[in-house]
Amino acid sequence: MRGLTHRAVDAAAGLPVGTTSAYFRTRSALLTALVRRLVDLDQAELRAAGERAGEPRDAAELVRGIAALAEARLTGEGRRRSLARHACAVESVRDPELREILVPRENPGRDAVRRFLAGRGVRDPEARTLTLLACVDGLVLDRVVSGGSLTEDEIEGLVVAALRR
Repeated sequence: MRGLTHRAVDAAAGLPVGTTSAYFRTRSALLTALVRRLVDLDQAELRAAGERAGEPRDAAELVRGIAALAEARLTGEGRRRSLARHACAVESVRDPELREILVPRENPGRDAVRRFLAGRGVRDPEARTLTLLACVDGLVLDRVVSGGSLTEDEIEGLVVAALRR
């Protein structure tokens, strides 16, 4: 987070020095804009994943869909965004505005998971959905930090736990 400066953004974007500060006067404004952009990109990714995958017909299909999303978050641009997202989450401990921006949002992917759990008689499917996706997010963070990938067996264990009545 210390590397997020107006000057660094100007340099990375190939802009004249001072350009970024003309749009975002303070570091706080720059950080808030970064978090908003990350959330927008995440929401677009989750919408596309939800629309592409559709409604899972069974647990195995749900596991495959979550595994594909996790893999996207562990490689290439997704990995860089995952690192940035988690750094911003830590920063939000001291900044209520950032915390509010980072609150999980509705999206087709999350809705599909909630409907899947509700359709199998899970009590409080909203809470179970949030827990399942938070667990996946935690495993993604672990793999971003330690390396490696997330296996379908690990995700299956989380889905089975979410399905328990």
